[in-house]
Amino acid sequence: MKRKVTAAQNVSRMCLVCGTENAAGLHARFFELETGELVGVFRPSRQHQGYPGRLHGGMASAILDETIGRAISAGGADVWGVTVELSVRYGRPVPLDEELRVVGRITKDSSRLFEGSGDILLPEGDVAVEARGKYLKMSSERIAEGDFDTDDWGADARPAPDEIDV
Repeated sequence: MKRKVTAAQNVSRMCLVCGTENAAGLHARFFELETGELVGVFRPSRQHQGYPGRLHGGMASAILDETIGRAISAGGADVWGVTVELSVRYGRPVPLDEELRVVGRITKDSSRLFEGSGDILLPEGDVAVEARGKYLKMSSERIAEGDFDTDDWGADARPAPDEIDV
């Protein structure tokens, strides 16, 4: 189903999930949707493999963690989250060398913590891996060393789609 994209989220230079300059990374892009959800688009390759032809479970966990953690800032909120707890359920193998989607949503939001859920979707739309997480709200100054907002974080220069299949 096509969903309207309302914004593209920033990316990092070296993050394992979204880092544009990380040769070993997933190079994921993240788009805020009109539904309030966040969708990530990524294409895992052989360097992300666990079993031959399959995404490593730790990499699946990493993309889900990133997506749920980013979902809190959909709509422009200047909120960052540090993972407190993440529960992952693996249902189907995730293929390599195919463009995939991961969807994240916030399920609970309080002054200090937020919770969310996410799904990695196979090309035909079936859920392969699902997760639930709890995150502590924190400023970027407390999370990262150096000037994160200037040195490693910025707008995704690639054009964003108007709509995306989810």
